[in-house]
Amino acid sequence: PEHPFVAALTAADCKAEVEAYLSEAKKKSDMDRTAEGKEKTGVFTGAHAVNPVNGERIPIWVADYVLMGYGTGAIMAVPAHDQRDFEFARKFGLPIRVVIQPTGRDTPGHSLDSQAMDTAWPGEGVMVQSGPFDGTSTDVAVAKVTAWLEETGRGKRAVNYKLRDWGISRQRYWGTPIPIVHTADGEVAVPFEELPVRLPDVPHYEPTDSGESPLATIPQFVNVTLPDGRPGRRETDTMGTFACSSWYFLRFTDPKNSQAAFDKEQAAYWLPVDMYVGGAEHAVMHLLYARFWTKVLHDLGYVPFLEPFKRLRNQGMILAPDGKEKMSKSKGNVITPDEVVAEWSADALRAYEMFISDFEQATPWNTNGLAGTHRWLRRVWDILLNPASRPVPDAATDQVDRGLRRWTHKTIKKVSQDIEGFRFNTVISSLMEFTNALYDMQKQPVSNAAFDEAADALLLMLAPVAPFMAEEIWQFKGRTYSVHQQPWPPYDEALAADEVITLVLQVNGKVRGRTAMPVSLNERQAIDAALRSEAIQRHLQGRSPKKVVYVPGKLVNVVI
Repeated sequence: PEHPFVAALTAADCKAEVEAYLSEAKKKSDMDRTAEGKEKTGVFTGAHAVNPVNGERIPIWVADYVLMGYGTGAIMAVPAHDQRDFEFARKFGLPIRVVIQPTGRDTPGHSLDSQAMDTAWPGEGVMVQSGPFDGTSTDVAVAKVTAWLEETGRGKRAVNYKLRDWGISRQRYWGTPIPIVHTADGEVAVPFEELPVRLPDVPHYEPTDSGESPLATIPQFVNVTLPDGRPGRRETDTMGTFACSSWYFLRFTDPKNSQAAFDKEQAAYWLPVDMYVGGAEHAVMHLLYARFWTKVLHDLGYVPFLEPFKRLRNQGMILAPDGKEKMSKSKGNVITPDEVVAEWSADALRAYEMFISDFEQATPWNTNGLAGTHRWLRRVWDILLNPASRPVPDAATDQVDRGLRRWTHKTIKKVSQDIEGFRFNTVISSLMEFTNALYDMQKQPVSNAAFDEAADALLLMLAPVAPFMAEEIWQFKGRTYSVHQQPWPPYDEALAADEVITLVLQVNGKVRGRTAMPVSLNERQAIDAALRSEAIQRHLQGRSPKKVVYVPGKLVNVVI
């Protein structure tokens, strides 16, 4: 109803009816207009739009369940697949065209018939009556249709946000008090100088049988006298915890401030948050609320930024062992950390959770997998505190030392980059490989300096993975407190570089062999060495190649 085009589109013979409808719509709240089950109302403008895809004329109606605050304020109704559009179309006798036929386990058991339907089908399926997209599964249809619309110049993709009405109040003691006083004349806001309203100290704060907040049973909190002498009753509902989580990061910047929620300069210095880690389930509530509060505070001049978080990463869920559902007390499938720690240790649990899958991927829990992580940590303990006696250094020591130092610096580089990228599973696998390399080095004539350098690097990289064990080993080694206060081990790019690479040898695109070459070889030298190899010579049979393709550090392909 509020769309700016309504007046221009309305035909003369429909003007009176449309204006009367707009007047009635203004009297309703957004909640009243969009309430589920509400009888649909509307009025025809007398105008038509042309569907840019198929050229069909579409009647333009005004309906109050369409809100100007979301998207463009105009919608293309899809009555067969949206319940509100369905109810509207049925009431006003508008065409209903099925464009998705359900399939699989969610099917109602028969094909949808627009004449027989008594409700919309909002579920998945395959597209029908959709031209070139007939038979396309709905899980990929949106992307394909959107791409086609953009390619043909008929439309473009856009992201719309809708902040729904937020039921902020709770009938609980714990929560932020709502600063409102109820009087005989209406509601009055608590004066600014009396904020914040503080919760009273009480011996009991359990919920009441009446359904009211426990605060309602405390007369000295409820009953107040306004500055003008009128009696009043405080609002006894409290705000839900989403209110607190919408701005807590601001308080973190200035937690001891007793005069204000936070200091503007402190908030400007520390924020926005560089990296925010949360669950995807918060995307449509907490994260939107936090962004909304931040934008309001920005408009009021309290913060200089519009977005509270620079980067967001969502962690995956640990599922029940069957992999079908998340762990939940109501389902009785919860495995408590205390049980696992008692059997395997906190460090083994921590390392296993990092190792079990990609950070953002949901994965089923498997207690049996802890055994491998525990064995790895035992091996680290033995190598660092009870190393085996090594052979005496000899003529091969320099080469062995170079190999170990290369592995050490490559591991530091890989682990450092993977931590930054939240690839914790590959952090653990790299540390496991490095541990095995150190274990094998105990049989080599490695020097004490090279072995100790590698051992210290392993211990420092282990600290964020197994903090208790790393600290204990650090103390047993007689080091100063604490391993967690030591700088992260640096790596040297030159030392981390391979001295030898393995090139794949291809003839006409087919792999015919592999050869090791010094990493220092340039392109001409690498090609010459490949052409001299037995694998290539066997296929050339004295002929000259028509073409040679070299991919640096990876392959040589000879075309004959």
